[in-house]
Amino acid sequence: MNRTFFYIFVCFTISGFSQNNLKSLLKKHNKESIPYIYVKQLEKQTIRPILLDARELPEYKISHLKNAIHVGYDKFKIESIQKKIPDTNTKIVVYCSLGIRSETIADSLKKVGYNNVENLYGGIFEWKNNNLPIYNSTEKVTDSIHAFSKAWSKWVKKGVKVYD
Repeated sequence: MNRTFFYIFVCFTISGFSQNNLKSLLKKHNKESIPYIYVKQLEKQTIRPILLDARELPEYKISHLKNAIHVGYDKFKIESIQKKIPDTNTKIVVYCSLGIRSETIADSLKKVGYNNVENLYGGIFEWKNNNLPIYNSTEKVTDSIHAFSKAWSKWVKKGVKVYD
């Protein structure tokens, strides 16, 4: 393959990694067992659901959605949710960086009887990419967003990427 063709091919391929490939990425990693809620839908809701952040604590401290409850992923305990949110009809939106870890946590909620749970499509990355506010550990609006890893950071288009 000649260099020019290869370069054009690579540029074309990389430029294709947009919303369509987010859809492909989520399809690859998720079972789609939990319905998605899209950023624009969540933003427009007058009565906010309870937001659960399924990322690890260092990610949450750098950036999270307003009033989100940190539940984590690696050490997630369903019992803590059952104590905080005893009503299984409560509307809950779970999010993470892109919507992969959050599906696992949302599935756990569904298995114990929560019946009004959604997964934020594209997670906090998509939220920030839509120029919506995120908050730091002191509950101040921040432009910093925890990008999870260098590989996953390609999905962050807005804000200042921060890593552990």
